[in-house]
Amino acid sequence: MQDDDFSLFKAEVRGVKQIRHDRAEVGKPKADRQKLAGLRQAATVRSDKALVIDGMSDQFVIDVGAEDELMWRRDGVQEGQLRKLKLGQIPFEGSLDLHGMTVEKARETLWDFIAEATRLEVRCVRVTHGKAARLDGKRPMIKSHVNTWLRQHPQVLGFASCSARHGGTGAVYVMLKRTMLEGRDE
Repeated sequence: MQDDDFSLFKAEVRGVKQIRHDRAEVGKPKADRQKLAGLRQAATVRSDKALVIDGMSDQFVIDVGAEDELMWRRDGVQEGQLRKLKLGQIPFEGSLDLHGMTVEKARETLWDFIAEATRLEVRCVRVTHGKAARLDGKRPMIKSHVNTWLRQHPQVLGFASCSARHGGTGAVYVMLKRTMLEGRDE
């Protein structure tokens, strides 16, 4: 009797193809990623001569020491999220090293890096700013500027000095806003 059941089943499923993926087609149109990328690119203000950086001012720079730990979060970001960031529990998907750059070059590079990370929907990045004291004995210049700029950038939700294995007080993990594209599972 079992052989007869198996034969009947085999006859019923003849011509059926095995599913090769585990995602359901819900009929919802997918976001046009090229169009979204174009819109984001158009929103970045550029001129041929210089990058126009909106909102990252140097008029007041928060001076920090070489070994000072940096930590900041935007209003509305939960303390638990910042704690996870500080412990390195939110994996970073990109890294930028600002060592040896002038302040202006570091600012331009940081702005471009955050713009690209935002475009790619990256949640967390690492920015290495260094912590070397200047020859004139003053506090680290790039570290102080990065601390100030990140607080001003509209895409930055928070930042915290890295764990020792990722640069310690010479680098920060930066948590970024993400625009939820259609079709994302989060």
